[in-house]
Amino acid sequence: MRALILGLSIVAIVASTQIAEAGLTTTPRQQSASVDTATIPDETNEEAEDRLGLTKAKRRQIQHELTRLGFETKANGTFDESTRGAIILWQEERGYPKTGFLNAEQNTALLDESAATGKSDHQDTHRGGGRSRHSRGIGGPIGAIGHMMGGLFR
Repeated sequence: MRALILGLSIVAIVASTQIAEAGLTTTPRQQSASVDTATIPDETNEEAEDRLGLTKAKRRQIQHELTRLGFETKANGTFDESTRGAIILWQEERGYPKTGFLNAEQNTALLDESAATGKSDHQDTHRGGGRSRHSRGIGGPIGAIGHMMGGLFR
């Protein structure tokens, strides 16, 4: 076994010396054409999100809006794994690249969509006789059973 390892080590050393002898190439590389930065769309990455200048309060608002749209996350003002995951799901459903970071266009779209949803929720509440759609009573499975049973006897 030791002889096999020693033999393979020698072969590797010999092969690496042949590569080293090849040296640097003197062939010039082909230069790529310069890219006009005006034609590149606003990227969705950490730098693009940083350019938004989101304060902790604005991050918390985005987290509230994501939750309102059905993408559950904690509203703590920090874009942690939970928030990044919610952003990715939101991006995926809207056809954006799934990066977990917001750019200016997506931030505006998210806030506009949530505002529109918020208005329809507000209208639904008023149409329901002023009562909220959300129960303030017992939650969880027991609350759901009680809510369903209450609906049967009305």
